[in-house]
Formats: sequence, C-alpha cells, structure tokens
Amino acid sequence: MHFSFPFTVSQVLWTLTFAAQLVLLVVLLGRDRIKRFPWFTASIVIFALRLLVEVLLSGRLPVMTLRATYSTLANVAALVGLLVVIEVARHAFKGATRRSWVLVLWTVALLAVAGGVLAAWGPWPGWKNLAWNSQPAVLGLMQLLAQKSNMLMDMLTVEVGLLVVLFGRRFKAGWRSHTQQIAIGLSTASLAWLAVQGTWQIIATRVHPHTEAEYAHIMGLGGKLVNANKVVSIVVLVWWIVCLWIEEPGAASVEAVAPAKAVKAE
Repeated sequence: MHFSFPFTVSQVLWTLTFAAQLVLLVVLLGRDRIKRFPWFTASIVIFALRLLVEVLLSGRLPVMTLRATYSTLANVAALVGLLVVIEVARHAFKGATRRSWVLVLWTVALLAVAGGVLAAWGPWPGWKNLAWNSQPAVLGLMQLLAQKSNMLMDMLTVEVGLLVVLFGRRFKAGWRSHTQQIAIGLSTASLAWLAVQGTWQIIATRVHPHTEAEYAHIMGLGGKLVNANKVVSIVVLVWWIVCLWIEEPGAASVEAVAPAKAVKAE
C-alpha cells in the first residue's frame, strides 16, 4: 500500500509560514508588543499580505497587473524593512548619545559597506536602457528598484544585527531582550536570503546547461534553495513567537513595583 501526500513541499511550507505569521501577530497583539515595535509588526503584516497575493491573485490577473502588484508590494516591504532596521537600532542603542562620534562612524561604515556591496553585486542596466515610455519599461524599473532596495535592506539588517549582538549588552539590548531577539531573527533571515541569492548568481553565471535535463536539474536546484530559505523563515518566525511571548528580564518586577508605588502615593 502506497501512501500519497496530496500537497507539494512548496504548499506545505507556504501553509506553515502563513500560520506562523498569524500566530506571531496574535502574540504581538496579545502580549502588547505592537506599541514598542510598530514597524516590525507592520513588516509581518506585509509579509503575510505578500503570501496571500501570491496564492490568491496568481493566474487570476493579467500578467502586467500582477507584476505591478508584486513590484509595488516588494518596494513597500523594502521601505518598511529599512524602518524596522532603524527601529531595532534605536531600541538597541538607546543609551548612546546623539553626538557620539563612535556611533556616527559606525553608521557611515555600515552605509559604505552596504552601498559598496550593492554596487558590485549583480548586473546593473546601462543608463541608455532605462526608460519610462512604456508599461513594460516602468515595470522593469520597479522590479529593479525592489530588488536592489531589498538587497540593501538585507545587508543593513545583517550589519545592524551583528552590532546589536556584539555591543547591545552595553546599552539596553542584552541577550534576553526582545530587541536583540528580533535583531537575531532578522539577521538570520536576511543572511539566508543573501546566501540564496549569491549561490544562484554563481550558478547562473558559471553553469551553462547544454541539454534539457541539465536545465531541469539547475531549476530544481533553484527550487530547493528557495525551499531551504522558506524553512529558515519558519524557524525564525517560531523563534520570535517563543521569545516575544516570554517577558524580558526585569519586566515582571517593574510591573509589580508600579502598583506598589501607586498604593504608597495614595
């Protein structure tokens, strides 16, 4: 007797990812984390929305409309992702003074490294090829902007996450703080996606299939890389669910002291 599973690996991973996002949103709402991390919450909502669009609209809209929708959501996600990086850095280095030269130098260094890698990574179209005179050209520019913006966001996320892990304890972002736990999850997800992109770029530039079987093998490898990245995303979501459900060290004592002070004042 053979057991047949009616779902593909991609469908199972999609379902687990979407379910984990919904649970995470419930945790953020139920444990009152949204006020502290509004942009992080917004990024999870956009992530879930992109998954819904991927399933509900695919094959039901014209190709150009679907591409425009995907590109718009990708650009919005990149913008919100950059705001999440700023939000995490602001919470992590809350005790640093604005005039701290060390902080300024680190900021400049992060932007310089991310900008340099972005400029060298991947093909860039020539200025002569950029145009706004047709819908396909506009969609191409939107896709290019989304791709490069998300790549910049991922690199800054990894860099800021590394700084939070190394120096966050000196300020207010120790190991068990929600800020550092969010930073670790973001950095892990971004690093995994950058690794997938880098691996695929190497394959695309150095491997040249000569037969249909070789081409199918390469495309299958690409699908496995994407699925591996989805597994990492699910692990990160579960990490956030557990960490954000648990109170930070000292939070319970602060909540207990507040009512005591109120009673004493009366």
